[in-house]
Amino acid sequence: MPSVDLFEKQGKSYKDKVLGTEKIRIAIEAAVRGTWDRFIGLDGIFIGMTGFGASGPIEKLYPHFGITAKAVLQAVKKKKR
Repeated sequence: MPSVDLFEKQGKSYKDKVLGTEKIRIAIEAAVRGTWDRFIGLDGIFIGMTGFGASGPIEKLYPHFGITAKAVLQAVKKKKR
């Protein structure tokens, strides 16, 4: 979602189409959770940072904060149990 503000201005049918009807929703963000709860729900999965202030190359930061395909897969498997 490139712009939360623009997404929020869309109609319900568009939002429903984009967000889908899956039971498990995941937000992946190279930043903090912020406003994602309103899109993924309280039971949703968030993969991202837990605070601000880190800088460095993606190759180091993403694994450090768990922003990886492996982390997504593990979170979904855990949620399905």
